Amino acid sequence: MNDNKTRREFLKKSMVMAFAAGSTLVPGSLSPIFANTSKERIPDLVAVKNGEPDIMFNKGIKLMGGMKRFVKKGQTVLVKPNIGFNRTPEFGATTNPLLVKAIIEHGFGAGAKKVYVFDHEASSAYGLAAKCYKNSGIESAAKQAGAIMAPADDYKYYQGVKIPGAKILHTTDVHELLLETDVFINVPVLKHHSYTHVTMAMKNLMGVVWDRMYYHGYGLDQCIAEFCLYKKPDLNVLDAYRVMKSHGPYGNSPEDVVIAKSLLISEDIVAIDTAASLIFGIPPQKVDYIAMGQELKLGKMNLDELNIKRLVL
Repeated sequence: MNDNKTRREFLKKSMVMAFAAGSTLVPGSLSPIFANTSKERIPDLVAVKNGEPDIMFNKGIKLMGGMKRFVKKGQTVLVKPNIGFNRTPEFGATTNPLLVKAIIEHGFGAGAKKVYVFDHEASSAYGLAAKCYKNSGIESAAKQAGAIMAPADDYKYYQGVKIPGAKILHTTDVHELLLETDVFINVPVLKHHSYTHVTMAMKNLMGVVWDRMYYHGYGLDQCIAEFCLYKKPDLNVLDAYRVMKSHGPYGNSPEDVVIAKSLLISEDIVAIDTAASLIFGIPPQKVDYIAMGQELKLGKMNLDELNIKRLVL
């Protein structure tokens, strides 16, 4: 039996065992996504573990061929973290500010003219948009790195678009920066969600639209998947340093959080959500928008078909 076949079979067996056991994530454990190594070429997905958020990104983006693969000199970049809630980083409700800062720095290092950061915060409906930006730590980190924090809590910043091929989400209003910037980098945080089981890369895109409540009223998972028919990020960087395992998406206390010290990077939004679900400890088949994304040909759920590079620091 050759080495490649052995590694593939080991990964399959690891996943089956994890699913059977519920794949509960515990501190210091290795998810099945970190179970083997890959061929030496530009990977479809990079998984890094056991480092600080910025260090893991520095290592991971290098394995992806560097930020210059995605950002060219003179381009404008949109970095979209999860800043949806008025929470400090230890709650795991928002993207780690150290990761956001590192991504911005790499963007400028690749030659970006401007880097913008924003999120249409779920808390903005209660007048807490400014507090979300501040208390998440992302506003300070982004400004230190030279990025522009853009407002997103007013309808005047949004423009209507059509979603080609959608069955439910035929139109929606998106933030103007999504239309105006050259490169779109999606930076979700991995956490529990009371309706979709888990929040990952596809769901994080709800923060670029104005009327997120339409999703909830007409088919949350389907709308999450269908939005990607309009626009997929050029790069997805998933923060799994702190993973909120319950009471999401807001979080009741830091006790809801497990320190997983993990990071995923991929251009394939379906693949990164599939891998993230394994880190979280839920079979990807139980997350409806992942399966819907594959049905819409947005990416691949079968990780065995992908070249995955795993790095444990």
